[in-house]
Amino acid sequence: MLNDSAFIDGFSELLTEDYRLAKSYARDIPTQSLVYVRSFTHKLTSQLGESYGFAFTSPNLYDRIEQLHQAKLIEPAAVRALHRLRSDGNRGAHPEKYHLTQAQLVTVAEKSIEHILRLVTKLYPVVHQHAAPAYTFEPFDSFAGRDLCYRAVMNNDAQAQYLVGMSLKAKGLMLQEQEQALAQTSTDICAPDKADKASTHTTAAEAFAQAGYWFSLASNHYQDAVFEHGVSLLHGYCGEVNLSEGERFIAQAADSGIVDAQALLGFFYLVGSNQFEVDLVQAERLLTLAANAENAEAMSNLGVLYYQAQQFENAFLWVNKAAQAGYPNAQYHLALMLADGLGCSSDLAASGQWMLEAAEQGQVDAMLHCGSHILHDDNASQQQRVKAEGYLHQAIKYGHNVAAMIELSVALADGILGRIDVVQAAYLLTLAKAHANDKQLAVIEPLWQSLAMQIDSVIELNPSDDEMIALQQAKLLLG
Repeated sequence: MLNDSAFIDGFSELLTEDYRLAKSYARDIPTQSLVYVRSFTHKLTSQLGESYGFAFTSPNLYDRIEQLHQAKLIEPAAVRALHRLRSDGNRGAHPEKYHLTQAQLVTVAEKSIEHILRLVTKLYPVVHQHAAPAYTFEPFDSFAGRDLCYRAVMNNDAQAQYLVGMSLKAKGLMLQEQEQALAQTSTDICAPDKADKASTHTTAAEAFAQAGYWFSLASNHYQDAVFEHGVSLLHGYCGEVNLSEGERFIAQAADSGIVDAQALLGFFYLVGSNQFEVDLVQAERLLTLAANAENAEAMSNLGVLYYQAQQFENAFLWVNKAAQAGYPNAQYHLALMLADGLGCSSDLAASGQWMLEAAEQGQVDAMLHCGSHILHDDNASQQQRVKAEGYLHQAIKYGHNVAAMIELSVALADGILGRIDVVQAAYLLTLAKAHANDKQLAVIEPLWQSLAMQIDSVIELNPSDDEMIALQQAKLLLG
């Protein structure tokens, strides 16, 4: 009986290599696995278009899926499956935007392989006019990482060196996020020993330094690594930041057609950088190239370019594409545009859905918006309030968001969440005060005084010993 790789090969030789690589990297380098899932999905739409003699009018994957849908060439279930694979692929391209752990990325990558096989089984009759043959699934293995390391070291294989660097970079990004969250809560009265526990593990700086080494080595022979070497220099992976050299390598990679480099160089021209002055013509050219090649961040920034030029219909077009591609920042801005009717008809229901989608994917402003909206809704259920508390905690964790700290402090002091916790309320106000600007400090000051008076009033009522300890702890925090 066929195994799953042979099954894919029988469906289309065009897809074989992407499937093989997506599966082989799923456990060791899930981010790279998901990049191949996205490539697989794009090629699959080409295969379907060819089978029907259908000519696409856009290189954009979202557009291609929708064109197949609108032409009624594939069933709605297949459309949903293609969009799911497209969304999963975007998580691999920008793992830092989704706040996923390594274990969660592995799960997404493995599930994507399962979804590919189910989808191809459904589409087999479309392409070959007969039912899909039976096959057996060979289990995932963990050899890809060891093989890459061997090729990178022993064979001096530039592509393997680049992929090792990408794996270490993804690890560094996730460690960095964890370290930032840990720094945020290291003074938390509930978890005073977190910093000590983390010190025995690899640090983000160490992972980035290793990634930078491999990118530098691979950049002599592999164009994708030229871009990553430039990024490494921009961020000082190996110690020192070198903006001029970093931007030079990024421009070199962009000239070679590396999509991520075109997207970043386009952003430099949009806002200005160390080496590049604002040039909106160049920004539009580069961002359009990258956006048409499925770079969601470029789509979003192209929307920003048109928004700033008050070309709201074009802005909506590209922000919508970026949002449909799964990019959380674009989803948040799309929600705002739909609410205000900028470049589109006002649609409050759709706006709310996109705001929730952005919040679920960890966009800080969207989490603050949704959390605050629920807390100010007198008809919100307790379940919804629990959700709101989670959003605000996440906004604080990932964005050091002062407004979220204030909202959550007030909710805990006033019992809006179904309990009163003056210790945590005081801690959050103290944290907010440490990060606040002058305008925010003006909001915090009366809340600070009000909470201190609330604590003194309860102390006068002779509470239980346990309650008294908590109240004194909160009073100590407020000074």
